[in-house]
This record gives sequence, structure tokens and C-alpha cells, in this order.
Amino acid sequence: MKIRDLRFVEKKWDFVKPFHIANSVSSSKVNIEVELILTDGTVGLGEASPSFRVNGESESIVKLQSEMLEAIVGLDVRDYRKVFKKLDAYSKSAPSLKAAVQFATLHAFSRIVSTPVYQLLGGMKDFVETDKTVSIGSLEETVSDALEIFEAGHRVIKMKVGEVLQSDIERVLAVNDVIKGVKYIVDANTGYSPKEALRFIDAMYRNNVPVGIFEQPVPAEDFEGLKMIRKGSMYPVGADESARTRYDVMRLIKEGSVDFVNIKLMKSGLSDALAIVEMCESAGIGLMIGCMSESGIGVSQSVHFAAGTGAFMYHDLDSHLLLKDVETIGFRQERDKQYPVLF
Repeated sequence: MKIRDLRFVEKKWDFVKPFHIANSVSSSKVNIEVELILTDGTVGLGEASPSFRVNGESESIVKLQSEMLEAIVGLDVRDYRKVFKKLDAYSKSAPSLKAAVQFATLHAFSRIVSTPVYQLLGGMKDFVETDKTVSIGSLEETVSDALEIFEAGHRVIKMKVGEVLQSDIERVLAVNDVIKGVKYIVDANTGYSPKEALRFIDAMYRNNVPVGIFEQPVPAEDFEGLKMIRKGSMYPVGADESARTRYDVMRLIKEGSVDFVNIKLMKSGLSDALAIVEMCESAGIGLMIGCMSESGIGVSQSVHFAAGTGAFMYHDLDSHLLLKDVETIGFRQERDKQYPVLF
């Protein structure tokens, strides 16, 4: 069960339609597929989705293949926390690769013992329910996309905002007028000032919009702004870009800045994600889990983590639905439900 080799392969994915968030539009994404190979030939799979905007990463981290292998070669995957500890050295330089290799370690172990990864992580849930995202667009596009998501069976819809305040308000209100019986996660992706965020919240509250989380309204470093918005908000306030590592989350909790933390394995890896779950549960902070343009295997990592820990109130694991020609690997998608499986 010892690690013999590690292979990285870059793969480009195209979005079904341009994915528009605050001050960023993407038509394609390059991810890194990972194979971790054991001495008996068993292969563990993982996927990294680098994000320069969030983590300062680029696709060039693929060059770390030999260095990462040297750090973990010869380690036994049954002692996976030892592997995790070695890979924590890449928490700042290559967190998405750290996540992919950590998951590949667990996946190889799961294949040897014929037990799905989510059960190795605790087996708390047999499935999770994901939202689906409406990116920034015209009012007509926004309503059309939201209706399509609702008709596909999703009962939590994620709305991207954060560029033009009045337009954002009008778009969300238009969707709320035509769709009933859902909750919204509203994500500004750092696009607002605290004053703009409070104006947005006021408009939502006055119009009875059922917002479950108002996510990352201000720049990542503005912890004080998050705290101010939380004090003035009728809705729970969540951190995403502000919550990259366990140390960020520790500070958010200490300063009373948020009600929710969005864990993304691509930001933290599995080791930090496990620590963040424990911290937030101890502090009474809610949890959601998100993704960063992963394809099938990448989303599978988060599905298994979420089902295994059972820690999350909201699941934003839809990136494979936003990319073209993605095969679901390691889980089964039925409407908004995702069932982790042995693979």
C-alpha cells in the first residue's frame, strides 16, 4: 500500500456558456488530473482546479509533480494523515494540488479496502443536495437560467451578483417574482463595499426574498467589513474568499465576522477542511461546501467529503453541470441529489 509514483495531466474544459461572476468572465478552465500509484499498481484519482483569483495559483503548478512525489514516496496510504501532513507544505503555494493528491491518497486506500471514500470519512450521509448557479447576465437571461434550474429539480439557487448594484437587485427580485419555494445563496464574490452590501440586503428583506446566505459581499481582506455587514444584516453572512485556510477561519471566528464559512477543497485541501469543520462546529458557525470549476472527479472529491462528514447545511457542487461533456465519476447525480459511490 505504499506510494510509488505520481502523475499530473492538464486538461482543458469549456463552459456550456461564459461563466460571469463579479469582475470576471471565463469561457474555459484548465484543470490538473492526478494519478497516485501504489507499489501493487492500485491507482488513486484526484483533480486540481487552480485559481489565481482566489489562491494565486496558475496551471504552472503542474511542474511540482516530481517535488510532491519526493515528499510522499514510500508512505503507506493506510497512514494517510502522515501523507496529509507532508502535503501541508503546499498549503500556500499549491492548495488545489494539495487537495487532489490528498484525495487520491484516500481514493487509493478506498480501492484496496473496497470501501467508498465517504465511508472512510465517517459515512454520515448517503447523499447530498446541491444548488446550481446563475451567473451574471441580463435580466432576461437571469430569469430564464433560474427557471431552467428550478425545473431541473434544484430547490436552492445560487445567484451571482457584485458588479452593478441596482442591476443585481433587479435581477434577483425578478427571479423571486416568478419562482416560489426555493432558497437563494447570493454570492457577490468580493464585489461590493459594505454600504452597497447593506443596501442590497435591505432591498432583499423589504421584498421578502428567502436568502439563506449572503456570501462574500466585500473584498477578501476586509474582515471588519464582513463584521459590519453581519451586524446590520437580516440574513446570515458567509465567507468564501476570506476563508482559505484554517488560520483565516480561526480569525473569522475570533473576530465574529461571519455566520457561515464556505469550505472549498481547492482552497484548503482535505487536511485544513477537516480542521475547519471541527472549528466551525465547536464555534456554532454554519458550513457550506463549494467548488471551483472542477469536472467530474473534482466534484466527486467534495461530494465524498460532504457526505462523509455530514457537516454542511448547503452544498454548492455544480461545476460539472456548468462544463461541457463532463462524465460524473465517483457519484451519481439524480436531479439535485448526489450519491457518492465506490469507484
